[in-house]
Amino acid sequence: MSESRPPLPPFTRETAIRKVRAAEDAWNRRDPARVALAYTPDSRWRNRSEFVSGRDAIVAFLTAKWQREHEYRLIKELWAFTDDRIAVRFAYEFHDGAGQFFRAYGNENWWFDENGLMRERHASINDVAIAPADRLFHWDRADIRPVDHPGLTDLGL
Repeated sequence: MSESRPPLPPFTRETAIRKVRAAEDAWNRRDPARVALAYTPDSRWRNRSEFVSGRDAIVAFLTAKWQREHEYRLIKELWAFTDDRIAVRFAYEFHDGAGQFFRAYGNENWWFDENGLMRERHASINDVAIAPADRLFHWDRADIRPVDHPGLTDLGL
């Protein structure tokens, strides 16, 4: 029996939005092993200048990422979609070990298999240092973004 991660391709606008929000929620929970299950066992990533292949490498990558990026909060927004591909824009806020806050801005291109697992992820990301007073992502760190918290467009990002 094959693994499945609904919604499945071919995507509609509604199912693509649901897929994006599911990915956002999973990443905000910061559980690398659970996040990796949304990807094919041989999934390939480009994340900034790093190239990652396979679930074990995804778990290692995310574990290291979330050890460096404290108070991580992410918002994703659908940009475009086709039958089996989704383009996303996103921003996330975090602080480093020295307490410097950043907002990272980026775009991702996703390609899914027929079971709704992501086979490829290409991410381009830029970090901008911000003051603590400039933070815009405010919700309990132990939870996902609340439904009533503004998205990227509403925040002017």
